[in-house]
Amino acid sequence: MRCVIARFPFDLTRSGVLESMKGVRPEPVTGESVIIGRRTYPAKQVGEVITRQDRRDFSVGEVLRAMTQLGFTCRVLPRAAVSTRALTPLQQAAAILGTPVAV
Repeated sequence: MRCVIARFPFDLTRSGVLESMKGVRPEPVTGESVIIGRRTYPAKQVGEVITRQDRRDFSVGEVLRAMTQLGFTCRVLPRAAVSTRALTPLQQAAAILGTPVAV
């Protein structure tokens, strides 16, 4: 499958990713992750290994999109719980405008 990661095209296959990740020790997962075989890897680590690029050159979304298309299970961080209490119009305006700064 052809995909673009960090503005560079890559021809990735499921078996090629499995082969690339063979013998790679997973780092601790603190965010988005990809399950490859029986191991869970951070998405940035997978991207770095399969593209041989620095982690700062690509986004997690690019890696997750490519791995999902190849059939790997990807996990994303759960969204923060949204406040259940409704804000008044005054509170909404204050939140949008921010707090005043003393001059």
